[in-house]
Amino acid sequence: MWPWEHAIVGYLVYSLVSRLYYRESPDGPEALAAVVASVLPDVVDKPLAWELEVFETGYALGHSIFFAVPLGIAAGLLTRSLGRTRAGVAFAIGYLLHLPSDILDGYLRGGVVYPEIVLWPVATVPTRSRAQGLFDQFFEFFARYRDELVAGDLSTYRTVQIALAVGAVLVWLADGAPVLRECLAGVKRLVLGLGGRNDRSKAGPGNRE
Repeated sequence: MWPWEHAIVGYLVYSLVSRLYYRESPDGPEALAAVVASVLPDVVDKPLAWELEVFETGYALGHSIFFAVPLGIAAGLLTRSLGRTRAGVAFAIGYLLHLPSDILDGYLRGGVVYPEIVLWPVATVPTRSRAQGLFDQFFEFFARYRDELVAGDLSTYRTVQIALAVGAVLVWLADGAPVLRECLAGVKRLVLGLGGRNDRSKAGPGNRE
């Protein structure tokens, strides 16, 4: 799966968990934690493999269950100590969900199951060509996407991608647009705070009642 697909799935799943378990929609830090964590395995492995050639494939340390589980536990313990347990849960869900999502994606698109994706360094997936770098891979994807849109012949895979993206936006709006909501509230407080200080400055100390 591509990073944005993981972000969509991570947010949708955590939003569902939050509503079912906590009985409320995610707040900004929780939503951000779920989305960032859901793409983190690719952020770690893809550049190290495709650009720096540290790993043979884009499924290594970041995708390894031997790294992901301790990381999820550590995130939970850290956020609990900071009084943000839910953000830690969101992070763990987003990160850990990435692993089976890649296995499932391989099966749905190619009919092949590679559990080795999540077993580095005990097992590794077959080595792939390094002829393309990170940005080349992205450009090729968007070129295929553009060609299908122009031709008006979207594949089932692309149609599902669009449906998931639209669904994620609708759920995000139903949740109150977390992250954006907090950002706007912060800007509002900043503006009001500056306005209040300006008013007090104009009034001067001698005009206080």
